[in-house]
Amino acid sequence: MGRISLVLAIAVLMITGCGINRDIMFKTPRDYKFDTVSDTIERQFKIQPDDNLSFRMFSNDGFKMIDLMNENQNGVLSSNRLQFNYTVDPDGQTKLPVIGKVKVGGLTVREAELLLEDRYATYYQKPFVLLNVSNRRVVVFPGGGGDAKPIMLENNNTTLLEVLASAGGIANRGDAHKVKLFRRKPNGGREVFQFDLSDIKNLKYADIVMQADDVVYVQPKPEIARGILTEVTPLVTLLSSVVLVWGIVRTFQK
Repeated sequence: MGRISLVLAIAVLMITGCGINRDIMFKTPRDYKFDTVSDTIERQFKIQPDDNLSFRMFSNDGFKMIDLMNENQNGVLSSNRLQFNYTVDPDGQTKLPVIGKVKVGGLTVREAELLLEDRYATYYQKPFVLLNVSNRRVVVFPGGGGDAKPIMLENNNTTLLEVLASAGGIANRGDAHKVKLFRRKPNGGREVFQFDLSDIKNLKYADIVMQADDVVYVQPKPEIARGILTEVTPLVTLLSSVVLVWGIVRTFQK
């Protein structure tokens, strides 16, 4: 009986050792080299491939473009087509009416607006362009384990601190010392940054402007005691049942 108990105890330890804190993602070794945030890090949102652009244009620095409006059956001008949506291609270009393909990837929204105003100036008098990216979002893991939240970037210069606040702040289990940011590179892959937001000296990192498809991951603190208890409880119950049955069998054998 003692040997059986020993074998079961060893099995319990082996199984629980593999199951504790399985909800912690993106683990990095102690010597992992995170990317360094430069002093010249972008402070404005940049247009990226697969962004959906909401495009509106006016002439004479603000009057509606008659060419981009249609008439209803009564011959009255309607403005329901004043706004158009276009997708940025993988090469950073988008195809717009009249001027064709224009490379806007890598530009801020304001830079793209000025570029398009310059292109349309050939065809229209003092064109005024308004752009908006409608599908920008960031995925935030606030540190509770399994509680990711997609946050839409409604403003052009939404910061790291703002998206954390929109996700409900850092969870009780989250470790403010280990806030990771995964950012897509222009040539593929992702940069990996880690910030210690528990220190007021690192407030500058909280003001980093989010880009589309960023992933913010607050690493959860390990819950070893609770994990062991959760994993061990059913096995202890099983062991107790085996011991009880064994005792009953031995009683009847006597």
